[in-house]
Amino acid sequence: MNKYFNDAVIGNGTISASYSENGELLRLYYPTIDYKQFVDSFNVGIKVNDSNIIYTHKDVNNLYSQYYVEDTNILKTEIFNTYFRLKLIQTDFCAIKENVLIKRYKFKNENTIDLDLNFLVHSKLLTDNNNQVSGYKKDNVLLQYMHDYTLAIFSKNPISTTQINNSDANIQDGIVGGKDYIGMSQDSSISYNLGTLKPGEVKEIDLFIYIEDVKNKSQLSTNTSRIKKLDIDKEEEQARKFWRKYVKDHDGLKLDLPITEKNIKIQRIYKRTILLYALLTNNQTGGISAAVEVDEDRTKCGRYSYCWPRDAIFITEAMDLLNMKKETEKFYKSFCKNTQSKSGRWEQRFYTDGVLAPCWGYQIDETAAVVYGVYNHYLKTQEIKFLKDNLKMCEKAVHYLEKYVNNVLEGIDEEYLSYDLWEENEGIHTYSLASIFASFEAFIKIYEIIKPEYKENRIKLEQIEKRTIEIEKLLRELKGYILKNFYDNDRKTLIRNKDGKIDISILGTVTPFKVFEPKEKKVLNTIERINMTLRTYTGGYLRYENDNYMGGNPWTIANLWLADYYIEAGDKKKAKECFNYVVNSATEMGFIAEQINNQTMSPAWVIGLGWAHALFVIVLSKLYK
Repeated sequence: MNKYFNDAVIGNGTISASYSENGELLRLYYPTIDYKQFVDSFNVGIKVNDSNIIYTHKDVNNLYSQYYVEDTNILKTEIFNTYFRLKLIQTDFCAIKENVLIKRYKFKNENTIDLDLNFLVHSKLLTDNNNQVSGYKKDNVLLQYMHDYTLAIFSKNPISTTQINNSDANIQDGIVGGKDYIGMSQDSSISYNLGTLKPGEVKEIDLFIYIEDVKNKSQLSTNTSRIKKLDIDKEEEQARKFWRKYVKDHDGLKLDLPITEKNIKIQRIYKRTILLYALLTNNQTGGISAAVEVDEDRTKCGRYSYCWPRDAIFITEAMDLLNMKKETEKFYKSFCKNTQSKSGRWEQRFYTDGVLAPCWGYQIDETAAVVYGVYNHYLKTQEIKFLKDNLKMCEKAVHYLEKYVNNVLEGIDEEYLSYDLWEENEGIHTYSLASIFASFEAFIKIYEIIKPEYKENRIKLEQIEKRTIEIEKLLRELKGYILKNFYDNDRKTLIRNKDGKIDISILGTVTPFKVFEPKEKKVLNTIERINMTLRTYTGGYLRYENDNYMGGNPWTIANLWLADYYIEAGDKKKAKECFNYVVNSATEMGFIAEQINNQTMSPAWVIGLGWAHALFVIVLSKLYK
């Protein structure tokens, strides 16, 4: 089953979970926010009187409404079954001090007849030949175990019936049962008899999902018994207070906007960004996931739930604006240091714990981005110690970048071929070279700032002077190379690479990398060409000419990038037009998607893209400062 759209995300820093707009649990991660993902499917349903199962997440008679408790990662899904006139409020959240996902179900009978309710849970975990899942019922708990972890599903209510094997065969009838207490099935089911619900009566059942490392198996029974005793009202209140304080503490922009429908949505996206970043960041390493995964089977893409250094430098800039400076510092001082190769470069992408993720090539801008990002963070904090702590890392990176640029200037060596920003074309690219240009400028400034720290170290000062002269020379040569090779004299416009296409990433030469000024003639001509070739009839922008990825949709990144350019050029009116397109197409939950369907103005791919949310915050900080 393909699960391409995560409409909502919750978590607590150790657990993260995603949901459909109808409240279906799609993914569940532990012990880090991007690994390991356990859930193949997790379906909850009810049998009412003599009905078949009525799934809470899909039924022809169900009406849905979903929302977060304001300023929190507590998710509410309201479901009304029109046939039985049964109302259900489903609450999903992760406890703050316990690594447990809590699912609360509150039923209300709005009918005039009694309703007998049987509550069913059908859980199917991901399994493979090297780590097979089995089912096991013990101590009123459904245990789904594999070599390294056990997932426990339980309630304070006693389990009525259990089916470890082959529950697919009969659960549609709303009935599960069997003699097996243990079996070799990746999916198993349990049911709880809630009894008769009289007209106007309300009943609740709380469901816990707890994951335990098998090495601590002796503690599993103790931990599940302790969790059963939790006061769920207090746990929810604790989560509510925690997240509201989190939003307050990270409200770096202090927006004071007039109350209008659009501004209310801007505020919603802004606060959801704060809450989303808490769920995309690995608290132990500082790694930042690009998004919650959408395509584990790689049917449409190469997957998303990894940390790209290139994406992360935009996110860390937004984090600095959101008073997340400690998180930013950990990204550079911990994650980047631990993932840098001996050569000085960074590979394409990593798991957030720092382990190298599957890659298909090399991107030079991944390395350039880190040096640029280190200096950018310093500008926000003015902490010289941070620069000093990261100096060797930056020196190694710049040494690698220097070799790359020399190869470009002298004739490319195959070892230094690089994919472009969109990871589609190998070669030499305008955006990549602009990122190196900015990293060289940043490195020179880092040396200027840090030089007094070495006033007693003559050898180091001489080294700094020598390297500064070498990098300044490369800066001039690099800019000349860009102008000679990536400016089309016939069309009077910058191009992305040798294929001559117009690409939104060309804006990187102006913002953020400042190779050119925003009102230079060559830049103005390029902007005109971007508007002629990339703008769609809805006001959304494609990434590049003839972009056909996922059908060829506008990208929110493209609009936000252009908005940032217009701000730099002093045209806030046009900036707001580009910005408003993103606001209008964001979900009602406050998430920005990677792409937008022009016909429906709804997400076409990847809801809650960290990079897009970062550009939103960056542009917002400039538009409304």
